[in-house]
Amino acid sequence: MLDTTNPQLQFALDAVRQASHLVKQVQAEMVSPALEKQDRSPVTVADFAAQALVAHNLQLAFPDADLVGEEDAASLRTDDVMRSQVTAFVSNVFEDASEDNVLNWIDRGDAAGHGKYWTLDPIDGTKGFLRGQQYCVALALIEDGQVQVGVLGCPNLSDGYTQDIGGPGSLLAAVRGQGAWVIPLDDSVDMQQIKVSEIASAAEARFLRSFEAGHTNVSQLDVIAEKMGVEAEPVRLDSQAKYAILASGAGDLIFRLISPKMPDYKEKIWDQAAGSLVLEEAGGKITDLDGKPLDFTQGRMLTKNRGVLASNALLHDAALEAIHKVGA
Repeated sequence: MLDTTNPQLQFALDAVRQASHLVKQVQAEMVSPALEKQDRSPVTVADFAAQALVAHNLQLAFPDADLVGEEDAASLRTDDVMRSQVTAFVSNVFEDASEDNVLNWIDRGDAAGHGKYWTLDPIDGTKGFLRGQQYCVALALIEDGQVQVGVLGCPNLSDGYTQDIGGPGSLLAAVRGQGAWVIPLDDSVDMQQIKVSEIASAAEARFLRSFEAGHTNVSQLDVIAEKMGVEAEPVRLDSQAKYAILASGAGDLIFRLISPKMPDYKEKIWDQAAGSLVLEEAGGKITDLDGKPLDFTQGRMLTKNRGVLASNALLHDAALEAIHKVGA
């Protein structure tokens, strides 16, 4: 069982649960369109509000803790409408959520990512969020390059693996050495351990594939499936919710290949940390495309790694062999 007396786990569960409810509220109201960041990815009121919320909770719980967050408040400082909207949502939780305080809370996520630190993706899968589909809040504690605590808040997954838009939602939680567990988003007591699938035949392997083509090399992924002899239909969804489904045994393989549009792209730590621990504690395996462990000692990006391969462990070697054969 998870040791729920662990203060770091309890903080992560409470913070992700609270942030998940906040982003559900924003999604229900959909108060504004998204801004476009320099990398052309979208950022919404919900991204900013969730980061402010988690960052301030972290400050209250562990005042000296470092946070590596995906967002910063630079664009909010010049957007009066969105800044006001973000502040309004956060003020529903914290009475002291002035505009200046909210901006400062968001900017607490500017840590370098060395030693012991938390990393947060306030909404992983923002495009899925905007479409009203799958997204998650992802929070992890990393110490000396090893993920120690990981929590995924998946508002549109039931039981950790069923795509259920508007359903009760799930928390996926893991502490190193204590297994992976699914908890209903609104229930802190009902906790079920999860395990990856036992599928060892490549033909039966269920790929977990993103709707967003920019996240991978689609043509190479199709060739890999052909090389492996995959016959099963893929499971399609965005975000680290894929890790939840993989860890729960309802999918078998995730590939983050190198997009030809971004040949030098390096994964961000907040896109992988929480999901990687949930998967590993469920009995799965995660490496880069060369079979190397993910290296969380390099700061905000996985600069020593190339792409990501995640599996139920039984299919990992076959997937690496197929990656090598197609030159992915």
